Amino acid sequence: MGTLPTMTEPPVLPTATYAITGATGHLGRLAVDALLRRGVPARNVIALVRDPDKAGDLAELGVGVRGADYDRPDTLGPALEGIERLLLVSSPTPGRRVEQHTNVIRAADAADVGHVVYTSILHADETENVLAPEHVATEDVLQGSGLPFAVARNGWYVENYTGRLDEYLARGEIVGAAGDGRVSAATRADYAEAAVSLLSGDITDQQGYWELGGPAFTMGDLAAAITDVTGTEVTYRDLSPGDYTDALRAAGMDEDTAGFVAALEASTARGELETDSPALENLLGRAPTPLVDAIRAARL
Repeated sequence: MGTLPTMTEPPVLPTATYAITGATGHLGRLAVDALLRRGVPARNVIALVRDPDKAGDLAELGVGVRGADYDRPDTLGPALEGIERLLLVSSPTPGRRVEQHTNVIRAADAADVGHVVYTSILHADETENVLAPEHVATEDVLQGSGLPFAVARNGWYVENYTGRLDEYLARGEIVGAAGDGRVSAATRADYAEAAVSLLSGDITDQQGYWELGGPAFTMGDLAAAITDVTGTEVTYRDLSPGDYTDALRAAGMDEDTAGFVAALEASTARGELETDSPALENLLGRAPTPLVDAIRAARL
C-alpha cells in the first residue's frame, strides 16, 4: 500500500473522465459531490445509475447520467464507453455481489478503463466477518482482470449508529453483543472523499489495498458520546450472543436476519472492525470527522 503526503489544499486533478456507479445511493452521491468540490468539471463526471429518471438533480448540475444495471451486462458496455477512471461502489445486494461486480469489471476491461477503485470491507482477506467473502471474491476478480486498481477497504459507517440515534435516546440504551470490541468507523462522506482521492490521484502510487477507518470506539464509548452531545443518558447493555439473538427475534426479526445481525456483533467483539492504519487520514489530508461531530450533525 502506498502512503500519501498529508494535503492541506485539494490537489490539481488530472484531466480525465470519471464514472461513479450507484451514483444515486448514499456513498456514490457523496463521491460525485467530492469530485465536483475538487474542481473536476461536471462534464467530466459520469453518474452510472440503474434508473436515470432518479438522477435528475445530478443532471441539473451538468453531470452526465448513464443507465448502468449491475444485473444487465448489456447496459454496462455503453455506460463505460470513454471512461478513464471508475469508482465501483459495492452492490447493496448480499448474495449477488460477486456476479454483479464481475459484470462491471469485465465491462471495464473491455472498455479499456484505465483505473478502477472498488469499495470493499476492512481486513477483507483476514476477517471472519460474514460480509467479507463476497468482497474477497470481487477483489480476486479485480486482481485477475489486469486492470490498474485500488481497493478501499472501508470500516463501518458511523451512520450505522447515528441512524438509530432516536431509538437509542428513546430506550436510554444501546443493546448489543459487541463486548469491548472497538469499531474504527468513519462517516460516509469521509469514505467517499477517500475513494475520490484514490480515484483521482497517481495511479502507480495508489494501487493496492487500503485499510480505512476512523478513531476506534467501543459501544460504551458510543453511548457516552451520545450522552455528552444530547444531554440524555444512554448506556450500553452487553448480552451474550445467544441472548442477543433471542432479543432480536423477540423484537420481530426473522431467524435468518437475527443470526446475520448477531454474526456482525460477533465480528465486532473479535476486534475485526478496528484498524490503526493512518490511510484514511492520509487520503483525506485531515483527521476523520470526530464521532461527537457526527452525532451532532445527526441531531440537526
